[in-house]
Order: sequence, then structure tokens, then C-alpha cells
Amino acid sequence: MRFVLASASPARLAVLRAAGIEPTVIVSGVDEDAVAASLADPAPAELVTALARAKAQAVAADAGGDAVVVGCDSMLSIGGEMVGKPGTAEVARKRWAGMAGGSGELLTGHAVLRVEGGAVTAEATGAQATTVRFATPSQHELDTYIGTGEPLQVAGAFTLDGLGGWFVEGVDGDPSSVVGISLPLTRRLLAEIGISVVDLWRPGLA
Repeated sequence: MRFVLASASPARLAVLRAAGIEPTVIVSGVDEDAVAASLADPAPAELVTALARAKAQAVAADAGGDAVVVGCDSMLSIGGEMVGKPGTAEVARKRWAGMAGGSGELLTGHAVLRVEGGAVTAEATGAQATTVRFATPSQHELDTYIGTGEPLQVAGAFTLDGLGGWFVEGVDGDPSSVVGISLPLTRRLLAEIGISVVDLWRPGLA
């Protein structure tokens, strides 16, 4: 059974590869704003889970044959506001003005779909919340970091596994979730649809 990752995130791909899985990557192309707008005042966990499910469902139609499709979506809850990718340097700078020296809750929604004969036969969804404690970068550090472009395209304007890791004081919870895909939660969701994660490991590991 193939493991299909419904995400263009190189960080999620790297986490899975390091954990013994070589996924097929199919990008969903889902309009995230439209999905979010279709929900009536969703709780944070509900929002990221709905986005993850929409991505997985969109990709499942193209997965073909027998596969397990995993979709994810991450957002940062900071000061009671849910924020995604900043997109611009100006927005990233404003985000860091509110994050520096404080903490936020990184939420990642997960959707796991079992596809057999091209049809979805089972699904499981869930969300993982992890507290991230931020450092206070100097102005020079922040200007340089934003100048790299890295924080513009990641949830919350930071990474744990890249350049942004220098400005994270600590994580309370699951670090893989902060990178973009929670290994513990994904394993539990796979079990819910009758799949053991070790059966998806690339050949030669076991």
C-alpha cells in the first residue's frame, strides 16, 4: 500500500523520510480560504482538521489503486488569534512583534484516508496542539531572518527544523507536530483505519 502525502511541504516530507516512510507527494491545490469560509465560527482544532481533510479528499481522487492518503494543515494560535502563513515580510514582522518573548500554540490538523481500488473506504481525523516558546531576536537577527524568505511561507512565520529554530526557546509537546506532521497522532489515526505504521516503512528497515 502506497503512502501518499497530500502536501507540498518539504518539512513534512523530511519528517516522514527520517521516520522510515518514502511517500508519494501529490499536492491538493485546495482553496484554503474557501474551506475556512465555509465553516461557521470553527474552534481552532476544527479549522485545521477541516483543512487537512479537504486536502486529503482532493488527493484521494487521484491516488488510484490501494493507498493511504495523509493531509495536514498547521496554524499558530497567538494571543487568541489563529494565523497561518504570513506571505509578506510586513506581516511576518508584525507576527514576530507579538510572538517574541512569549508563547503560542501550534495546531496541526491531520486526516488519514484509506483508499482501496480507487475508492475511500475508511478515514480518521484529529488534531495535535503543541506549545512553542519563542526567544526575542534582536532587530538585526529578525531583519536577516525575514530577509531569507523562510518565515513568509510557513505557519506562524517560524520553523523549528530550519533557520527559525535559532529563535525558539523550547517546545512543550510533540516537536514533529510543530514541523508539520505529528508522528504519534498519525500512527494512532493509521491504526484506527486498520493500518500499522511499520507496514508502511520502506523495504529493508525491518
